[in-house]
Amino acid sequence: MWLIARSALLGIASGGRSLAAPAAVAFGGGSRGLRLATAAAAAGEFVVDKLPGAPSRLAAAPLAGRLVFAGLAAGFLARREGRDPVAPALVAAAAAAGGSVAGARWRAYAQDRHWAALPAALAEDAVTWTLATTAARR
Repeated sequence: MWLIARSALLGIASGGRSLAAPAAVAFGGGSRGLRLATAAAAAGEFVVDKLPGAPSRLAAAPLAGRLVFAGLAAGFLARREGRDPVAPALVAAAAAAGGSVAGARWRAYAQDRHWAALPAALAEDAVTWTLATTAARR
């Protein structure tokens, strides 16, 4: 049961930043190369997300990527724990869809209320990383 809950957290995190969950899982048991690659990719995503030309996370391609990365992260987490990866991957993908919608609404809410976009994005980053690292811990 805890694996399913952790998979849902990974999915929600991927809804916020698609590479947060894979990076967190890699740091929990991946090779040095995998840790470096996922950390670099996640850092790049954190920067690109703040740029004005960043695509909507709800567009087909970015949303599909979030679901795939969430499923992969949960699958690797399950394998690391010697469990079947199918249910965790499906739960994570579903949670990523919900996390994507919630994150998009959060950012739209902040913008509509004339908040600075950067503080709202940084708050989302903090929540995303907290969820991902909490879920990926052994």
